[in-house]
Amino acid sequence: MEGLDDLIERFDHVAYGVRDIRACLPLMELLGGRFHQGADHSRNGFRWVQFRLPGGGLIELLQPIDPGSFLNGFLDRRGEGIHHLTFKVVDVVRAAERASSLGYSTTGLHLHPDWSEVFLRPQTAHGAVIQLAAWSDDNPKFGETLEQVLSGACRDET
Repeated sequence: MEGLDDLIERFDHVAYGVRDIRACLPLMELLGGRFHQGADHSRNGFRWVQFRLPGGGLIELLQPIDPGSFLNGFLDRRGEGIHHLTFKVVDVVRAAERASSLGYSTTGLHLHPDWSEVFLRPQTAHGAVIQLAAWSDDNPKFGETLEQVLSGACRDET
């Protein structure tokens, strides 16, 4: 069976939907997380912050900042918890086409020179939202400090 193995560069992070990032900071500290980057994503109405874990893994926290954000609906239906798993791919369009050809339903195709993504719907991905995304590891980081991000001073326009 042909999968996505020739298109996937790596598993990148797990993202949690939360109502308040600040309330999660003690857990990130407990897990040894160190601020990596973050920003407000205006297009989709949420704030994101990534923490680097010992050994190199990443956890991303997502907090709604707009009442109309999809994230509010997620939190209302499912409560706080894992929102999606992100895999870095070499080509989002090809990954989406291959996933669709294998029977997975996709949504949210977004193509941008700095960040492209598509999601596998949880109904066809055994209950998990899977994000397939492409970006350059050379892109500058978002947000220099956690406080800068939490104050809303950083914007992610991708």
